[in-house]
Amino acid sequence: MKRILALLTILAACAPAAPPAAAPAPVDRMAGLEAEVRRIIRAAAGDTAEVSVAFLDLGTGDSLLVDAHVRMHAASTMKVPVMMELFRRAGAGELRFDAPIPVRNSFVSIADGGTYQLSPDDDSDGELYRRVGQQVPLRELVERMITRSSNLATNTLIAEARPDRIAQTMERIGARDMHVLRGVEDQAAYDAGMNNTTTAYALMRVMRAVQDPAVVGEEAAREMQGILARQEFTEMIPAGLPAGTRVANKTGNITRIAHDAAIVYPPGRAPYVLVVLTRGFADSKVAAGVGRDVSRAVWTHAAR
Repeated sequence: MKRILALLTILAACAPAAPPAAAPAPVDRMAGLEAEVRRIIRAAAGDTAEVSVAFLDLGTGDSLLVDAHVRMHAASTMKVPVMMELFRRAGAGELRFDAPIPVRNSFVSIADGGTYQLSPDDDSDGELYRRVGQQVPLRELVERMITRSSNLATNTLIAEARPDRIAQTMERIGARDMHVLRGVEDQAAYDAGMNNTTTAYALMRVMRAVQDPAVVGEEAAREMQGILARQEFTEMIPAGLPAGTRVANKTGNITRIAHDAAIVYPPGRAPYVLVVLTRGFADSKVAAGVGRDVSRAVWTHAAR
């Protein structure tokens, strides 16, 4: 018996060690973020509203697309491609940002060739209307178009940018679903279904290009981000960020439409791009709350 026990002891000692217990599978962080974003959308939107989200971490490459290819009215987010094309043309020597541009308030509809005007009562920058007939530097008009979302500045500038040239630039940067056809408040075109449209994914590509010197040039990237960072409307994505966080964003709001697209700069790491598009909310404050809550969820993910 002793010999048998001794033999078993020797065999046990020679047997290969059991493999260590497998470590638990890491939690899929993007799956967790998607679940949280969808929960936020479901709680606020119900069956009556739509929300599209596109997120891209420029440091890690993490991305999240939630209904990001649904086409929506672009509202004032279309002003970013207008700015981008103007900077592209300036970089190519085709125009100067210190050039004086006549401010006018008579525009031609792309639908029927009729003329229309804008009202200061429907514009977030009523001050510019006092300068109709005057010459204003192109740079100031771009600043007003973005930071104050001036419709009058936009319609004055879109002829300089040219929608066909904007379309070519959007194609180059992979944002072919961003369609800038016309200026603001062209009612005849709106009635004919000729609208500026985008998807969250396309707008994400636009914002990504804005900050990329390889796409727009180092000086243009720096200037465009600076203009967007002076944005006066911060009730959506910026409201979900810790106080003091640098963010460069552009909102867009019309009836039952509330959008925001942002480049967020967390301290000590690469920035990320976040786009939230909403359609169908009767209360714009609820739509803004969705953007704020999605922004907070993405920040928590990106800050880990």
